[in-house]
Amino acid sequence: MRRRNVAFAFAVLAAVLITAMVRAGGGGGHDDHRGRGDRLSGYQENPDISTVARGSFKIDIDDHDETITYELSYSGLEGTITQAHVHFGKFGVNGGVSFFLCGVAAPVGTPGPAGTPTCPQEGTVERTIAAADIIGPAGQGIEAMNFDEIVAAIRRGHAYANVHSTKWPGGEIRAQISPRNARH
Repeated sequence: MRRRNVAFAFAVLAAVLITAMVRAGGGGGHDDHRGRGDRLSGYQENPDISTVARGSFKIDIDDHDETITYELSYSGLEGTITQAHVHFGKFGVNGGVSFFLCGVAAPVGTPGPAGTPTCPQEGTVERTIAAADIIGPAGQGIEAMNFDEIVAAIRRGHAYANVHSTKWPGGEIRAQISPRNARH
C-alpha cells in the first residue's frame, strides 16, 4: 500500500512539473500565444464611459518570428474614430501606448507610425507587427522596439486594447487582454 502511495505521489509531481514546463515555454516547441481581449466596452474605460459602442480584440503572439498578429473589430462609436492602440496597464488603470492598432490622419486623429492601417469608422482592422512597431511607453519601462517586454505584459494581463474617438479622446471602448483566454 505504501509503495502505491509513493508511486502515485511521484506521478502527480511529474505531471505538475511537465505542465509547468510547457506553460513556461520549456516544452520543446516555440511558444505561441493566442489570446482574446474581453469584449470592448465603455465600462472598462477609466473612468467608465456610457456608450453604445462595442468591439472585440484577438491577438496571436509568435515568439519564434517575434511577431504579434491582431484583429480589432468595433461598431457603434458615438464619436468619430481617432486612433486605437494597445496600452501597457493593468485592469482599471490607464497606461501609456505600446503600439498602434490603427490611426486616422490629422486634424481628426493621429495616423500612427509608418505602416499603421487607417481606422474605419466601424469594421475590422488586422495586421502583423514586429519589434519595430513597438513605441513604448518608455516612461513605464518599455522602450521602443522592446518586443519581449510588451509580450511579457500581455501574457500577465497587463495590457489593454483601446479605441479612441472625438467624443471620448481618452478612449471610448476598451478591453483588457486577458491571459485566462489564452492558449499556448
